[in-house]
Amino acid sequence: MSEGRGVAAEACVGQVVLPGDVLLLPGQLDEDEERLRLNASGAPRGRLLCGPGLRRCASGLLVTKCGLLRHRRAGGGSAKAGGAYWVDSQQKRYVPVKGDLVIGIVTAKAGDVFKLDVGGSEQASLSYLAFEGATKRNRPNVQVGDLIYGQFLVANKDMEPEMVCIDSSGRSAGMGIIGQDGFLFKVSLGLIRKLLAPKCEIIQELSQLYPFELVLGMNGRIWVKAKTVQQTLILVNILEACEYMTAEQRKQALAKFSGN
Repeated sequence: MSEGRGVAAEACVGQVVLPGDVLLLPGQLDEDEERLRLNASGAPRGRLLCGPGLRRCASGLLVTKCGLLRHRRAGGGSAKAGGAYWVDSQQKRYVPVKGDLVIGIVTAKAGDVFKLDVGGSEQASLSYLAFEGATKRNRPNVQVGDLIYGQFLVANKDMEPEMVCIDSSGRSAGMGIIGQDGFLFKVSLGLIRKLLAPKCEIIQELSQLYPFELVLGMNGRIWVKAKTVQQTLILVNILEACEYMTAEQRKQALAKFSGN
């Protein structure tokens, strides 16, 4: 593909795209049509989100990473109603994105701010007031080495990433300090996206094996805790191997441990 022309984004969903490819959005199939659309006074289109691996350009979306093109429709509408496009790649290094839920490791206390290692190029900051119910008198008990599950409030190339552990209503919504007696390990970003998919078969199959607690961070970190250390390590090994196993191989592996 060439940057001057490109192909329709809808036709490439589920296919491999390469850096430099240009994906045309509905209404951008040629420049004349695009000018008419921009100058039209009709109903506005649905909001389109440009996800990882893509960048907006004059022609549409410019591919910046090699991988499979994915698309999620907005509210079950048509592709023309907006939604999100992204490239599903095997990237290992995490780049902070606003709104991502991640697992950070507290590395230092700097006044009223905690510094967290989130696996990116620089550390993220977290205010002690960014916890549910936190005040100047009622500060959260956060120590160096603690694991924090939070969300990026600020994440761009020109500013230090900033995390919070509350939603827009001031509620924790499951975010905050993670328990100390679980197991933290790192996997590829592609596996994390697979595990976070709605009705993920891997999670459903593991839930039938042992009862466990699981926290998934978009930065490739997983925290898991089962009743015993042995069960926890079994879950860790299965989750790490899931990226390279077929569905049938995964079921065979789970069958070996079902009696434990």
